[in-house]
Amino acid sequence: MHIPPYHKKATWQRFFVGTFVGAVIAYCLFIYMHGTMYGELLEENRDLKANVSELKNQNDALLEDNKNLDEQSQESIKVETIEITIANEDELPDSLIIHDMEELIKHEINHIVGKNVSIISESDSLLKATIEDRDYTVDDFTYQFSVDTLVIHQTVKITVNADIAT
Repeated sequence: MHIPPYHKKATWQRFFVGTFVGAVIAYCLFIYMHGTMYGELLEENRDLKANVSELKNQNDALLEDNKNLDEQSQESIKVETIEITIANEDELPDSLIIHDMEELIKHEINHIVGKNVSIISESDSLLKATIEDRDYTVDDFTYQFSVDTLVIHQTVKITVNADIAT
């Protein structure tokens, strides 16, 4: 079988050259489009990796913070300070002794500092009785206190009324 010599005719030569040039242009266009698309995908991939890395770091930080909060919530709250307020201080004969009275009450219940708030709140009536059942002597006067309010937290706040004991 014999192949006809089409490559010698000018029309067929133009056709083959046009096909070859078209194939080269199509290949170049394909490479350009593929490269552009691949570059955009690489850029998007890097952005997504950066976001994933940032979110992992944020998640680790939040998990660590959650763990610390869990540990803190499991730790019991302890009494740190005691604040005494005398509600009727203007009715007392001498306003200079108020500080001494507050110090005497603080000295009487100072043992609760450092104790768990839950333990102190369970025995609040005992704390009230400790303050109310004792007579406090300041400058030749004896005072008795009655507890008005008692707030138990990290700072125990006690409001008392002072009366001169008879």
